Amino acid sequence: MTTRKKLEGLVAATITPMTPDGQINLPVIRQYVDYLVNEQNVKNVFVNGTTGEGLSLSIQERKQLAEEWMCQGNDKLDHVIIHVGALNLPECQELARHAAAIGAGGIAVIAPFFFKPTNKDELVAFLQKVASEAPEVPFYYYHIPPLTGVKIRVEELLDGIKAQIPTFQGVKFSDTDLLDLAQCINKNETGEFEFLYGVDEQLLGALAVGANGAVGSTYNYLGRQTNLMLQAFAKPDLALAQKYQFLTGEFLNFVIKLGFGVAQTKAVMTFVSGIPMGPPRLPLVDASSEFIVKAKAKLDSIVWPDGD
Repeated sequence: MTTRKKLEGLVAATITPMTPDGQINLPVIRQYVDYLVNEQNVKNVFVNGTTGEGLSLSIQERKQLAEEWMCQGNDKLDHVIIHVGALNLPECQELARHAAAIGAGGIAVIAPFFFKPTNKDELVAFLQKVASEAPEVPFYYYHIPPLTGVKIRVEELLDGIKAQIPTFQGVKFSDTDLLDLAQCINKNETGEFEFLYGVDEQLLGALAVGANGAVGSTYNYLGRQTNLMLQAFAKPDLALAQKYQFLTGEFLNFVIKLGFGVAQTKAVMTFVSGIPMGPPRLPLVDASSEFIVKAKAKLDSIVWPDGD
């Protein structure tokens, strides 16, 4: 059995390309993979998550996307992590079994957020039931309390979790609570778990407390610049790393004020990469032409330290 390569660095939270009539557009995934690898130097992906509108897709669509990313990423991507979370346990389990069958590099699960777990034991019980359906696949908890409303601290969740979920590999930590993240990393003395930060505009702070890497939507189109930030931090050249983080923040601060979500991310990726990402699925609606003009002008105006 080959040794698994550690998941670190940048992971693109992939967008789900759609046709103008709202169907998933599988044929562009090949071009998408090549763009991430060749233009953004990003070789890890997180499929069917928030950015990918995973919970707005049917189970069949999610399987088709997972299969296409695995197929097109073969020998090009280092890790394909499939998000298999859903609002009910049977669908999560079905998706976990499917991800295992197609050879996914990992699976991740969001906490159910209609009928919510109210404490650690309830959450772990749910996660264990999903993870057990893919007993050979590394398992990640996708922590995103701003969307789920499940605010169980990850520090608490980690206590004894390996005994209950042997495949537990780490956390996609999409929250601004760096105290919780820092306590998790402090507990992780052996380095057996991976902590991937999910708030792009605060990545440098997460790196400072020991995050292994990051999962985010901006790495689809600002992956190259963020990789340069990671390199600067590793040198260490903190001033240069700060410059990259501040410029990413300047762009995000600008577009957030305009209204920035999945639809707008699709629009930005389309004009940066030239790959048609299409509209979002209702109830989300397409980005306005005014947003596209302003966002493109803002991004074009930014002068990155590498001269781009």
